[in-house]
Amino acid sequence: MTKVLHTKLSVKTAADVEVIDVTEMIRNWIRSEGFSDGILTVSSVHTTAGVTINEGESRLMEDIGMHLSKLVPKGAGYLHDKVDNNAHAHIAATLIGSSATLSVVSKSLGLGTWQRVLFVEFDGPRSRTIRCNFVGV
Repeated sequence: MTKVLHTKLSVKTAADVEVIDVTEMIRNWIRSEGFSDGILTVSSVHTTAGVTINEGESRLMEDIGMHLSKLVPKGAGYLHDKVDNNAHAHIAATLIGSSATLSVVSKSLGLGTWQRVLFVEFDGPRSRTIRCNFVGV
């Protein structure tokens, strides 16, 4: 029988720009629900934060945040800054993307050896929500 389940996971960010490995949070949810095989979508429900798949090495995670901040610097004369001064965060989140889709195979996330699910904050610190949706058995 096909399962369709969803949850919201909470993440607290501590910096303006921060990359957080959320893989274990997601694995714990999969284990608690007893998923076997299917498709999992992990999404940020915020327009100034994103989700991506990459290596979870701490220096690389710092590099990602640092270089996206250089690519889309804060206060660079964006029109949206006249509204709430965070256009850089919206643009950077657009570059990262808001979601990632993964396979779940034999009760495990279908990630490669070095792959991790990373939540990327661009307008912190904040309390954030990640939505996870699973379809499968």
